[in-house]
Amino acid sequence: MAKVYLTKERLAELKKELVDLKSTARKDIADRLKQAKELGDLSENSEFISAREDQVLLEHRIGQLEEMIREASIIQKPKDNDLIKMGSTIKVQKGTREFTYTIVGPEDSSPTKGMISNVSPLGRAFLGRKAGGLVKVQTPGGPAEYKILNIE
Repeated sequence: MAKVYLTKERLAELKKELVDLKSTARKDIADRLKQAKELGDLSENSEFISAREDQVLLEHRIGQLEEMIREASIIQKPKDNDLIKMGSTIKVQKGTREFTYTIVGPEDSSPTKGMISNVSPLGRAFLGRKAGGLVKVQTPGGPAEYKILNIE
């Protein structure tokens, strides 16, 4: 897995989720498996099959979280504002409307909150650009042009 860019807050959320899954969720599934085994024949025991499927999904998510946390690179606010980088907050204009975006990794992405992923078409188009420049990008709604007003 490649580097995973995360804010400090998102890393803390993922660590908490991992602790919860390893403790509470694992215990809950173990209890479900134990109860299902007590019902007898496991080959046609829907409770057992369901608990096993949930256990597989849980262990997969635990593995994902462990890898993301291991590969995490904390997004720092850039010290200089010459170019748009990971962690930059930018003000842009599209037509007559202005928008403020912060460039983050996919795990932190929340376009409705102004957090855009560095791997999204819009995020990729902004990276490495300077204030005052124009950015043309193909969006799901068609081509769009943004003027970069400033970089924070």
